[in-house]
Amino acid sequence: MELKWLEDFLSLAETRSFSRSAEARHVTQSAFSRRIQALELWLGVGLIDRSTYPTTLTPAGRRFRETAEETVRMLHASRVDLRAGTGSGGPVVRVAALHTLALAFFPAWVRAVEARTGPIGTRLLPDDFHNCLQAIAEGGCDFLLTFHHPGVPILLDPDLYPHRAVGADGLVAVRSPALSGPDVPLLVYAADTFLGRVSLFAQAGGDAPPGRIVHTNPMAEALKAMALEGHGLAYVPRSLVARELAEGRLVAVGADVPLEIRLYRNRARTRAAVEAVWAAAEPYSPPYSPTA
Repeated sequence: MELKWLEDFLSLAETRSFSRSAEARHVTQSAFSRRIQALELWLGVGLIDRSTYPTTLTPAGRRFRETAEETVRMLHASRVDLRAGTGSGGPVVRVAALHTLALAFFPAWVRAVEARTGPIGTRLLPDDFHNCLQAIAEGGCDFLLTFHHPGVPILLDPDLYPHRAVGADGLVAVRSPALSGPDVPLLVYAADTFLGRVSLFAQAGGDAPPGRIVHTNPMAEALKAMALEGHGLAYVPRSLVARELAEGRLVAVGADVPLEIRLYRNRARTRAAVEAVWAAAEPYSPPYSPTA
């Protein structure tokens, strides 16, 4: 049995809708339904009356709801208490972050935060967009550091997960200076990634030359490496290639697609260290600027 099954069940009991709960839990409806079925199989009883609309709980489901609520509450409270302890030298703030931001933004940004708060312990959890959202939604972290673009909504309840803009970047098309011509090979993200969806806006702008797709990878760092080796044109955050552009090892093609860097917090996490970071999380200007 997994904790997320209980959280799924409680969400469904609240919304009475598989589709709405799946959206709130950041999973597909089919995956959400499988997790509810797995919980029912583990318990050996049906929890959901699927013959009604909106969905209702069975008598067993109604009895189990209170148990599930108390179990989830106690587990989350225990985890917060343990992580807030001083066994590792002091309180630790957990930050889920997109891989690129973990490399190119977080180190300087947290130094700027510490200039206001004093030293703080941090644990960085680099991951993809979906898993970062899941981490903050399921209570696995205190903060989420992510890019934002108006065309790619971040489905977090603003009352539960408020955000602040802490920086700016831009998605820029880059290629090796040795690579040119009307048909430049394209290095692209997997279609379901955050930057993959943003790059579609860049491609629609028409500044970069069209080309055939020769490589797909979910990570911007990997696409940058391929571009440096002359394999094709890649759309990557400018922060990730600032040095290579300055040195002439890569050249930019077309205009940047502006990206906002946002810090989301889990409002339920109220430890002193979390509140200190939130209060100090003012906009930070890194030593590069997205350009058009």
